[in-house]
Amino acid sequence: MSTAIATRPTLGLRTALRLDGWGTGTFGAVLLACAAPLSDPLGLPTTWSVPFGVAMLGGALALLLIAGYPRISPRHASAVVGVNALCAVGMVVLACSGALDLTALGIAFFLIGALVVAVFAALELAGLCRGIE
Repeated sequence: MSTAIATRPTLGLRTALRLDGWGTGTFGAVLLACAAPLSDPLGLPTTWSVPFGVAMLGGALALLLIAGYPRISPRHASAVVGVNALCAVGMVVLACSGALDLTALGIAFFLIGALVVAVFAALELAGLCRGIE
């Protein structure tokens, strides 16, 4: 008698890095392109959203570069997890500290962003723990 074991599909590290890279790049481009129109609804000054957008584009390129390596370095993957975790904490701090005069929508925007970044950190950590492809 054989027993079938149900398994959940897993997201590999390389795929998580690519999704993170494309998502980060898209979000950075939106922040740059829509900095002025988003300023009033979010309470996020363009002096913040433009540098965030530029940094996100740079981060996206780094993520896609790492994902494209024939062998992903555990050191690079660990750095991605750490940076994502730090960014998630930073977004929560910015949302809750009053350092920026965010609207309720702006606070929600930052908190949802922090959640998304934390999910990517968790997916990449899980991929790292399963082993580098």
